[in-house]
Amino acid sequence: MPKNVIVGTAGHIDHGKTALVEALTGVNADRWEEEQRRGITIDLGFAHLDLGDDLRLGFIDVPGHERFVKNMLAGAGGVDLALLIVAADESVMPQTREHFEILRLLGIARGIVVVTKTDLVDPDLIDLVRLEIDELAAGSFLEDAPVVAVSAKTGAGIDELREVLEMEARAAESKNRKGRFRLPVDRVFSSKGFGAVVTGTLISGSVEVEDEVEVEPGGLRARVRGVQAHGESRAKANAGERTALNLSGVETDQLRRGMQLTEPEALEPARAFNLRFELIPSAKPLKHAAPVRVHLGSAEIDGKLYWLEREGDARPKSLKGGARTFAQIRLEEPALAIRGDRVIVRRSSPVATIGGGVVLEPDPPTREPYQPMIERLRALEGQDEAALLATLAKQRPLGLTADEVVRITAWSSGTVREAARAAKLIALSERPWRWMHADRLAEAEARLLGDLKGFHEKRPLEPGKPRAEFGALFPGAEEGFWTALVERLAARGEIVLEGELARLSTHEITLNEEEAEARATLLAGFERAGLEVPRVNEFLPTLAVDAKRALRLLTNLLREGELVRISDEMVFHRSAMAELDRRLAEFKKGSPRINVSEFKELAGVSRKYAIPLLEYLDRTHRTRRQGDARLLL
Repeated sequence: MPKNVIVGTAGHIDHGKTALVEALTGVNADRWEEEQRRGITIDLGFAHLDLGDDLRLGFIDVPGHERFVKNMLAGAGGVDLALLIVAADESVMPQTREHFEILRLLGIARGIVVVTKTDLVDPDLIDLVRLEIDELAAGSFLEDAPVVAVSAKTGAGIDELREVLEMEARAAESKNRKGRFRLPVDRVFSSKGFGAVVTGTLISGSVEVEDEVEVEPGGLRARVRGVQAHGESRAKANAGERTALNLSGVETDQLRRGMQLTEPEALEPARAFNLRFELIPSAKPLKHAAPVRVHLGSAEIDGKLYWLEREGDARPKSLKGGARTFAQIRLEEPALAIRGDRVIVRRSSPVATIGGGVVLEPDPPTREPYQPMIERLRALEGQDEAALLATLAKQRPLGLTADEVVRITAWSSGTVREAARAAKLIALSERPWRWMHADRLAEAEARLLGDLKGFHEKRPLEPGKPRAEFGALFPGAEEGFWTALVERLAARGEIVLEGELARLSTHEITLNEEEAEARATLLAGFERAGLEVPRVNEFLPTLAVDAKRALRLLTNLLREGELVRISDEMVFHRSAMAELDRRLAEFKKGSPRINVSEFKELAGVSRKYAIPLLEYLDRTHRTRRQGDARLLL
């Protein structure tokens, strides 16, 4: 499988970007009739070049006019290798500088500076252009980049440029094929007989024919009918390739530039995200909460920019050019924003690029303490995968779910699990996965154990606390969280589970003298009554304890099996029920059925007791009603 590298052009209008791409690839990337008629690039153009069997370059040719910078930005986000193009007859111009700042803010690591139109000037002038380029690129990713002088018209330097392109492309870092599938859409059209088609640079993962994909924002579902990569039909496209997808299940008018295709239910659009922001040195001071145009992937969205860091105890009212800070962007409409995505920020009026940065955290918490927020953002900014997860988990009392990690990072499920293991996080549950930092897990366990201890102190006659009530201890947690916590403590022997109840392993019901006497009276009273028992609500008030304790004593005897409840009002001693079972077994030897009259005589009770007892025997599958009689089972 060849290595795929996306090469993006950048530079001032009429500096020869499109002509250079055509000289390298043989393709005129100006697709529109208007572009070819006027001789200027208005929108993105595409071409490709194979350099051997193992290297393929996909070119994105961008417009240079200041009016079309938003179109340039729609394609620049997927670039791996930049060609900054400077015409020898004009040297560095305003859009050269703006495009250069955009490339730098996008974090593009490798680039080549191409001096074009060398056939129009003397060699001495080319040297002066190189000096201006050196001044522009100082301290940036282009500081030590190759500078190649060419003429697309005469072909001078084109072969040298191809060689340099191959060298730089082989050294460029490949895109992440293991991540979640993500395709920012930069073009939408309808193909006769096929329907909706979208194109873009596949920035992570892969996509195959028949895959189901989700369109965000909006959550539309579609199926991939066909895949093309660099103009060739494929069964599969991989990260780093210029990709076209023919989609079924959606209409062309439902799609637009700025959307992203991704895996179903994997990622969620955000209306806000935290980022590390940089204001370019030439920008005017920018106020807190300033309205801005946000370029994210291929999308352009209105938003506001807020500072997060403080100067002393106060937030700065404005930032000066060259400043770097943690910031938050709030969007007027949702967009996919994943940790590591690059953002370009422009003023709305007058229109100009003023800064950019790196997304650190989509949908951040609101109204959180300052110091934990800053610590988390520093972790999101600079740490490796394991350290990042450790920091995130340490800040979360309820732990970290796989879905939360994926929404922030777009990592694959396998990458998330590997990072969690490397961070030595504790898996509290699987499917769904939830990991806990050891400190937070210890706190959660201590909270549950402390609550259970308090329960026993307040209700010493209760055998345990219903498990379902533990949910109130952990607001916002799903049932699986505290269920897993309870089971973990039970496995260690710190608590005992009995049905739906949980108790400390050290807890035993201890009765004082008054309670012990009442318990004995309660048990003896029902034992003496046989099958003609008193009503519960009549008998309990006769005990020498208050109503609440009397009821708890009864409940414990029922739970222990000493008493048997057959209805809300009737409770029997277990010995009486055992004797009834014995009599029914004896009766069955002579007849498989028994009617109500026979049962009354057998049990020695009136109809008042006979009917509830027979209904209880039906419920417990000792008998089955057949007309007016019961079949003995």
